[in-house]
Amino acid sequence: MKNEVTNYLLAYEHMTIIQRTDMFTFSLDTVLLAHFAQITKGVDCIVDFGTNNAAIPLILSTRTKKKIIGVEIQEEAVELAKRNIAINHLEDQVEIVHDDIKHFAYVHKPVKLIVCNPPFFKLGERSNVNESKYLTIARHETMITLEEIIKCASHMLENSGRLAMVYRPDRLIETMNLMQKYDIEPKRLRLVYPKMGRNCDTFLIEGVKKGRTGLTIEAPLYTHKEDNHYTDEIQKYFGEKNV
Repeated sequence: MKNEVTNYLLAYEHMTIIQRTDMFTFSLDTVLLAHFAQITKGVDCIVDFGTNNAAIPLILSTRTKKKIIGVEIQEEAVELAKRNIAINHLEDQVEIVHDDIKHFAYVHKPVKLIVCNPPFFKLGERSNVNESKYLTIARHETMITLEEIIKCASHMLENSGRLAMVYRPDRLIETMNLMQKYDIEPKRLRLVYPKMGRNCDTFLIEGVKKGRTGLTIEAPLYTHKEDNHYTDEIQKYFGEKNV
């Protein structure tokens, strides 16, 4: 089909993913979030808000056999996600739902873990007139805002349930304030750096619904060595062996 490419899912050569070049394609952020989220014993269902082509559910399926639901509002992305689940024979574990998060969160039963890689830019910020409509929706808050995501997550989470997100550092304070506004206490924070000596360009955060105060700032995560190769930790996330 036009604009489609099929790749191995990272180094997992038994898994493949179909992506469209005019739509969102998974990035390092996707991989980081899928490995940062804590899948505890009490988790029986994981929900991915804004799953797009289902890259996060695919990676999560390498970590757990628990039920995974990907929610996506864009119809063409939903069809692509369903194809990705089918070609990897994960229909019994992963369900793709075509719905607006703002509706889905209020009709589905509560869960213990939600993950989300939200649109990074506010509406009108860093607009690119050459972007496809699919990329605009994925990157900008045209369909849902950060506050709406956190509000929906709070409603859908069980008490002590967790929300894990990956985001950009200039919105860290906003993210933490919104979590507390909607009764999700920030509990884990990990700052991500492209290399040692460089500024943080990404953060990973996990909050607990009605959790006690007390934030753990984890060791920094460096994605690249000085020679521009991935660090050992990132290679492990990618499924590389002998690291």
